[in-house]
Amino acid sequence: MRVLLVEDNQELAAQLSVRFNRDGCALDWEQDGREAFELLRHKSFDLVILDINLPRMSGIEILSKLREQRLSIPVIVLTARSQVSDRIDLLDIGADDYLTKPFEFGELAARCRAVLRRRAGQSSNRIHFARFEYDRNSKLAYVDGDALALQAREVQMLELFLGNLGKLLSKEDVADRIYTFSETPSLNAVEQTVTRLRKKLDGSGFEIRTVRGLGYLASIND
Repeated sequence: MRVLLVEDNQELAAQLSVRFNRDGCALDWEQDGREAFELLRHKSFDLVILDINLPRMSGIEILSKLREQRLSIPVIVLTARSQVSDRIDLLDIGADDYLTKPFEFGELAARCRAVLRRRAGQSSNRIHFARFEYDRNSKLAYVDGDALALQAREVQMLELFLGNLGKLLSKEDVADRIYTFSETPSLNAVEQTVTRLRKKLDGSGFEIRTVRGLGYLASIND
């Protein structure tokens, strides 16, 4: 999962960055509202965690402009506003969810999973087909009930392919969705991770096929 955190509180942002990265999420942080909006116009993210009070452009302005431009990226708003009318306004503007400060990280992580499930048309954190099963909460994958020993990068890639079944993803697409701006990925590293993940999924019913010259295509084979 590639996340953009837009938050000008450096201490809070640092804490969230550590926790999300520990959970295997690629998280980028931006504290300037205008810079964040430009990033969202030109880069792909799976989810935005958006504070309200930001320098140069507020979270409400960012959210409004995203929806005006028909950018449907999921947005969870962080707000200190506790009035029901304020929360109603945020949802009406286009927020997918909100969380009132202060909050527990576990609740934020759960709300992120819920928003992404709804966008994918899924009702549960557990995905099961053929001999394969994956739990988004624990980040564990199973084949015939046996847990797979997946590295953090392989978990990120697995979630990316699960969210894009039947869609062709180029190597550049994959790199853009699992690496942060502070990392320097190579296409060779993407290939190596796909190779390792494919071997671990062998016989599970979950196939990652290479389309020569174009990229990768994930599918389910019952």
